[in-house]
Amino acid sequence: MSIESMQIFENIQAASPDDFQEIVDVWEASVRATHHFLKEEDIQYFKPLILNEFLQAVNLFCIRNERGHIVGFLGTVKDKIEMLFIDPFNIEKGVGKLLLHYAISQLGAKKVDVNEDNHQAVDFYKHMGFQVVSRSDVDSMGKPYPILSMELVP
Repeated sequence: MSIESMQIFENIQAASPDDFQEIVDVWEASVRATHHFLKEEDIQYFKPLILNEFLQAVNLFCIRNERGHIVGFLGTVKDKIEMLFIDPFNIEKGVGKLLLHYAISQLGAKKVDVNEDNHQAVDFYKHMGFQVVSRSDVDSMGKPYPILSMELVP
C-alpha cells in the first residue's frame, strides 16, 4: 500500500463488537433517510438481526469523524459488499465514496446487491462503475423488495 493510500484511508478502521450499537444507530438513521419504501415493521424486523447476526457475519469497517463518532460503515464477505451505510448528515460528503474505494482497492470488492427502490444508492454505484447484472423480485429474506445485483465493470 502506498503512503498516499494509507493517508486517504487512515480514518477507516476495523469495527469491533463495542461499535455494534453505534453502527446499528447509523444504519437505522440511514435507512430512514434513504429507504422510504420500507415499512416501520420491516425496520424493526431487521434491526435486531443486524445487531445480533449480520454485523458478526461480515468483515466490518467504519469511518469516524473528528469527534470519534461513526459516520459510515462497510461490511464485506469475500468480494461482495454486503452493507454500506452512511449517517444521513454525511451523505454526499465523500464518506460513501471513500468506503467504496477502500472496499474495492483494499478488500477486493467487485459485487454489491442494492434495493431497486433505493434510487440514490443505485445511481451511486452506477456512477462508481458498477452495472446491473441481475434482478430479484424479493430480498434475501424473501421480502417483496426487488434487489439489483451489481458488479464492477473493469
